[in-house]
Amino acid sequence: MTGINFVQWFVNFPPELATGIIAMLPIAELRGAIPAGLVMGLSWQQAAFYAVIGNLIPVVIIVYVIEPVSNFLRQRVPIFDRFFTWLFARTREKFYEKHAKWGDFALVVFVAIPLPVTGAWTGALASWLFGIAPKRALPLISIGVILAAIIVTALSVGVVSLF
Repeated sequence: MTGINFVQWFVNFPPELATGIIAMLPIAELRGAIPAGLVMGLSWQQAAFYAVIGNLIPVVIIVYVIEPVSNFLRQRVPIFDRFFTWLFARTREKFYEKHAKWGDFALVVFVAIPLPVTGAWTGALASWLFGIAPKRALPLISIGVILAAIIVTALSVGVVSLF
């Protein structure tokens, strides 16, 4: 039995598209997309640009559809009720103190920190859990994504230049 080689799969795409798709993934987001774009031959500007765009696409969808989708699934499928209960509790736990201290601006900081489980996907979910309206959440998350892109690009270019 052989596993799927995702790196090989992305080699078949233009690097701009591959970078954008990787940035859309919930675990990798732009933290994985920017280094991948650089490895695929994009300039740092291109890698950052396509990663930011790719990272923001699911955010727009999440911010506007999380409530109706979660309500629908929770009412009809018990395992989704347990999953969303766990996910919402985890997100509240990670974000509550920051939100209490910084208010809505905490969303920018939370998304900008280039660590696992602090990206745009979790920020979009946190915005809904803390009642931040989509029209306010999207600019805050966007600023956080751009700051994360600057940090990740600087670190990636610095690391790449060492080799």
